[in-house]
Amino acid sequence: MIRTNNITKSFDKLQVLKGIDLHILPGEIVAIAGPSGAGKTTLLQIIGTLDKPDSGEVEINGINVSKLKEKELSVFRNQNIGFIFQFHQLLPEFTSLENVMIPALIGNKKAGEAENRAKELLSFLGLKDRFEHKPSELSGGEKQRVAVARALVNEPHVILADEPSGSLDTKNKEELHNLFFDLRKQFGQTFVIVTHDEELAQRSDRIIHMKDGLII
Repeated sequence: MIRTNNITKSFDKLQVLKGIDLHILPGEIVAIAGPSGAGKTTLLQIIGTLDKPDSGEVEINGINVSKLKEKELSVFRNQNIGFIFQFHQLLPEFTSLENVMIPALIGNKKAGEAENRAKELLSFLGLKDRFEHKPSELSGGEKQRVAVARALVNEPHVILADEPSGSLDTKNKEELHNLFFDLRKQFGQTFVIVTHDEELAQRSDRIIHMKDGLII
């Protein structure tokens, strides 16, 4: 499903990734753990095609994304990768329903089809009565579930999450962790999760430990 080969990345004179080889199987829930500055988020952004490595290659679902042109990369990202961030990144001027629909509309789905899919996901996530609420009207846990629905709307093969439970209280954190496993069972996605949360890391199928830009 996901392979990286000798990924390196530097910012100015600081080498953040020093040759990362990685293989993640379809349907795995993998946690990437390690101290701050280990290169976890940089690796996740490169896997997600949000950043490019200085050297090495990334392959997702049999496609060498390192060789795609910018427009091809945008289309690939929209269709194959869903993102969940620590602070939701919901657009404040849009409702929950509209926030979830946006990736589908960007992917040229018809408005009716995008709306139906968004409603289906929000309902599945227990937010049927929150369609018309804007982010400022939602709790932290509700915002994160809207973000999860947005990540799932295009039925991507891969979900990448960066500290997804970092801003949640204990109850909402536990619910989100359970949700990832429910989603894997329901939809079969592969999850790659950067986390400092020991409980989430221990529940995953596999933990990849990073330190000083290397897998240890």
